[in-house]
Amino acid sequence: QVQLVESGGGLVQAGASLRLSCVASGGTFSRNNMGWFRQAPGKEREFVAAIKWSGSSTRYADSVKGRFTISRDNAKNTVYLQMNSLKPEDTAVYYCAADRSVLRTVLIQTLRGYDYWGQGTQVTVSS
Repeated sequence: QVQLVESGGGLVQAGASLRLSCVASGGTFSRNNMGWFRQAPGKEREFVAAIKWSGSSTRYADSVKGRFTISRDNAKNTVYLQMNSLKPEDTAVYYCAADRSVLRTVLIQTLRGYDYWGQGTQVTVSS
């Protein structure tokens, strides 16, 4: 059973930075694409970023492009989300997700493309 545990959330002021981490266990992390999603109060969960199993390819939502960076360390079974220049509209619960398929060549940007989810970590950005 795959388990994902996020950490690194918190309360920051606009313009600040945070780095989220997600540690995976129980699966084949180094062969699975990973993603970050977020859900703000009263809104649907939305795609933020994704990274290929090899780390060679990434995708971002337009709203975070140029500010957020997704990366991974397969030796540590960890995926990161570096968030810079944070805005109040980035306030949400951030979820790490894993694609069950191994060695998938295409990065999926929808919720249905991911099979395992973490419990989420709260990010609050004050103005």
